[in-house]
Amino acid sequence: MVSAEVLVNAIYSNGSVQISNGTEEKLDELRRLLGKSEGDLLKIVGVGAGAWGSVFAALLQDSYGNFREKVQIRIWRRPGRAVDKATAQHLFEVINSREDVLRRLIRRCAYLKYVEARLGDRTLYADEILKDGFCLNMIDTPLCPLKVVTNLQEAVWDADIVVNGLPSTETYEVFEEISKYWKERLTVPIIISLAKGIEAALEPVPHIITPTQMIMRATGVPMENILYLGGPNIASEIYNKEYANARICGAEKWRKPLAKFLRQPHFIVWDNSDLVTHEVMGGLKNVYAIGAGMVAALTNESATSKSVYFAHCTSEMIFITHLLAEEPERLAGPLLADTYVTLLKGRNAWYGQMLAKGELSLDMGDSIKGKGMIQGVSAVGAFYELLSQSCLSLSHPVENKPIAPVELCPILKTLYKILIKRELSSEGILQALRDETMNDPRDRIEIAQSHAFYRASLLGKP
Repeated sequence: MVSAEVLVNAIYSNGSVQISNGTEEKLDELRRLLGKSEGDLLKIVGVGAGAWGSVFAALLQDSYGNFREKVQIRIWRRPGRAVDKATAQHLFEVINSREDVLRRLIRRCAYLKYVEARLGDRTLYADEILKDGFCLNMIDTPLCPLKVVTNLQEAVWDADIVVNGLPSTETYEVFEEISKYWKERLTVPIIISLAKGIEAALEPVPHIITPTQMIMRATGVPMENILYLGGPNIASEIYNKEYANARICGAEKWRKPLAKFLRQPHFIVWDNSDLVTHEVMGGLKNVYAIGAGMVAALTNESATSKSVYFAHCTSEMIFITHLLAEEPERLAGPLLADTYVTLLKGRNAWYGQMLAKGELSLDMGDSIKGKGMIQGVSAVGAFYELLSQSCLSLSHPVENKPIAPVELCPILKTLYKILIKRELSSEGILQALRDETMNDPRDRIEIAQSHAFYRASLLGKP
C-alpha cells in the first residue's frame, strides 16, 4: 500500500497519476552536477529506436517529461522506414484493444491515419508511429508519445546526455557522424550505451572492440564520460512495470549520480566499476542465447536439456571473460540473471528457436522484421575469429600442448559452424552437448580461475 507521504508527492503525467518519490529532486540534483542554470534545459536524447532504446526513452519521458522547463527528452531514428500493410493491420488491432491508447489517439486527432493504413489507403512510417508511442520492433507494447527527431545533427549537437540504443554493428558509423557535430562543443557530453555486442579486429594484434570503445574512438569523448547500462531486462516487460534491475558501469564520477537518476520503483539501477566484464557479457549472452533457443526447440522445451546447455555455456562465458579482464566480475547476481533472462526469452533465443523449427532460415539475414537486429549472429563470428588466433595459444590443461582458446569452447565452435560456416544444421548443438569427450563445465571454470589467462592485448591494451 502506498504511504500518505508518497501520495502527497503524486504528480500527473500523460493523464495518469504517477508517484514522484522525489523525482524532481533527482532531476534538480543531476542538473546541478551538470552546471545547469535556471531556465537552461537538461537535454537528453536517445540515438536509435529499437525496442530497448525506445523503452528507455519512454521511461525517462514518463518520469521526467512533465518538468518541461527543466528537461527535454527526445529520440532520434532514421526517417523513411515504411510500415507494411500486415504490420499496420496488427497495429490497428492493438490500438482498438487498448481503450486508453484509442482515446489518446482520438484526442490527438491521430486515429484516422491508422484506420487508413489498415485499409491500405495510407503508408505509415516508423518515425511517424514512434511519435504516437509505437516502436516498430515492439508493436504489442504501446509506449507514451515520444518527441522524435529524424535529423541527427539537430538531435545531438547540444545534447547533455546521449543514450546509445543502436546495435553494436551500427554504433561506430553513427557516432563517427555525430563527432562532426561536436567539433565546436565547449562541454563534453555524457554517453550511456545500451548496446550489446562486440566487433573483432585482427590488426595490429587480435582484439575486440566494444560499443563503448567504438564511441570513444569515433568521438574522442573520454572513457570517464562513457558508461554501459545492462541487466536482466526484457524491454516490453520493463515498460509494463514488471520489477527489474540493471547496472550502470563505468567511472565513479558519473555512474553513481546516473544510477540514482535512472532508478524507479520498478526499475532498480545499481552501479559497478567493471565496465569490461559487463559489456563483454552483454555480447556473450546473445551468442549463447541463440544456442539456448535451438536446444529448447529441438528438445520440446526439455528442462533437463536446457539446464545442461546452461551449465556448459556459462562455463564458456566465464572462461572467455578471464581472457579479457584481469579480475572479472563473477557471473553471479545481476550478471547471471541477465544471461538467464536472455537465454529464456530474448530475441536471440527466439531466433534460435525459429531456426531450429525451420520457420526462419539463415539466408534471411540477421535483421528480422518485428524483432530488429539479432546481435548474437555477428558476435558469434567476432568471438570465434578472435579466440581462434594461434598467437593467443595457451597450454592444453591435460594434453599439455598449445591450442587456441576457442578449442576449449565447444559450444561457441558449434554455433560458428551452424551460423557462420553453415557446415552443420541446428541439430549440431545437441550433438555437441552429447559428445562423450565434453569435460565437466566445472573443469573449464577452474582452468580459467587458476591460470594466468588474462591477455590485455585482447582489449587493445599494450
